[in-house]
Amino acid sequence: MTSTEAQIVAVTVYPGQARVTRRTSVALEKGQRQVTVGGLPVGLQRDSVRVNGRGPATVLGVDVTMERHAQTPDQRVGELEDRLRELENALLELADTVAVADDRVKLLSAVSRRAGGTFAKGLAERTVEPDRIAEVSAALGVQLAEALGRKRELADQRIRATEERDLVQRTLGTYRTQQAPDRQAVVVDMDVREAATVEIELSYVVDQALWSSTYDIRLTGESLSLTWHAEITQSTGEDWPECELALSTARPAGTATIPELSPWFLDRHQPQAVRARFAMDAAEAGGGYGAAAPAPMAAAAMVSFAVPEVEHGAAATTYRPARQVAVPSDGTAHRTTVAVIDLGAALDHIAAPVLGPEAYLRATAVNTSEHTLRPGRASVFHESEFVGTTHLEVWSPGEEVELNLGVDDRIRVERELVRRTAAKAVLGSTRRREAAYRIKVGNYGRRATTVTVLDQVPVSRDDGITVKDVTCKPDPAERTDLGELTWKLPMDAGRTAEINVGFRVDVARGVDMTGWRE
Repeated sequence: MTSTEAQIVAVTVYPGQARVTRRTSVALEKGQRQVTVGGLPVGLQRDSVRVNGRGPATVLGVDVTMERHAQTPDQRVGELEDRLRELENALLELADTVAVADDRVKLLSAVSRRAGGTFAKGLAERTVEPDRIAEVSAALGVQLAEALGRKRELADQRIRATEERDLVQRTLGTYRTQQAPDRQAVVVDMDVREAATVEIELSYVVDQALWSSTYDIRLTGESLSLTWHAEITQSTGEDWPECELALSTARPAGTATIPELSPWFLDRHQPQAVRARFAMDAAEAGGGYGAAAPAPMAAAAMVSFAVPEVEHGAAATTYRPARQVAVPSDGTAHRTTVAVIDLGAALDHIAAPVLGPEAYLRATAVNTSEHTLRPGRASVFHESEFVGTTHLEVWSPGEEVELNLGVDDRIRVERELVRRTAAKAVLGSTRRREAAYRIKVGNYGRRATTVTVLDQVPVSRDDGITVKDVTCKPDPAERTDLGELTWKLPMDAGRTAEINVGFRVDVARGVDMTGWRE
């Protein structure tokens, strides 16, 4: 049996996995030979192992076995563990030395106090010369100062050793998957037709690896560009060196099945109380929406980016970055550029003053590239200034989307309640409420724009509540049955505009109205 290790020469990263390719050369004699390629991660998928090669040999069989080790064979992790043990021992030795220094300080302090009393008595009885007292006091002072200085040195050494120990512990924590000493090995049975050097290429799929998309959206004047980045992360237990790296949108399936339909059942309507209980159970089980993690502020350097080669397949696309990227197994993200796209975009502003006074710069853009952009967070820049983040959904070639480019303080929008009444109608006992609002819009920027203003009037869901006399000046460009109102206001620089909305609500006798707000 011949044992060897193979170097990583290529990695293809998928959205949730990675295929790793290793290659080695082995000198073999003629006949049936067995080659063991060891040092492979514990988490590799056994069914994904594939072996190819070059040379006068035939592969007879492939098996995957476990290598048991008393200590981790990873040299870096072993060195960290050794250093951690050294630091722990050093801290114990420092603790002993500090205890000795404390005792020395206590002894010198006690001797100094006792000598002070003895010297005072000697001076009173004139049995001790003053010069002798000064000499002894000075010697005790020097020794006590040295002892206290030694304690300070030891305290500083302990702080430094503790900081280094904590650093080593944190570093080891990032390689927790590598701390397990065991490894996997692939055993290849081969029939070698003649003595030769045989090249063996081994590939396998590992989990705990992925690449995700992030974007930089940059507005320069009226031009909009998008830079697509890939962030590669892996905690597979093996470091990927600088090698042939590919990013694929394919999703290897652990179990590939053809979808089948289940019966479509109709059932009795469940009472509200039952539905509420089901909703509560779902919430306790972890349902609902989570807050998005804040995106880090990206660097705003006006430089060009090298883009990868692109291969479009029937169901997936593969990107090969222009530069090689080493990705250690530490769980940190490593970035490479996928594409740079110039977008044709129409810019305008949109505001919903009923929700808040902010006006947002909006770009309606078409994906003019050949790329299907994957979901991911996007950092938005105006020129070189970072203004915020947004999220992109899947964006196909030729598809038009609206992009939020952040709040634009040069567009001011205010909404105020200008009339409110509440009284009974003249006839009958119907209660009546009236409200009117004024919306002021101002363009204090240097460019003309179109400001889309969104507002609403209430909509009744009960026969005892009627919404009447809705007035809008100017008339909205759009109005829906759900009370949504939309105005599109062309506004030159320095121009202001005003929108007035009013309505009346009649409430029948005995009806308690909910949902009213001002």
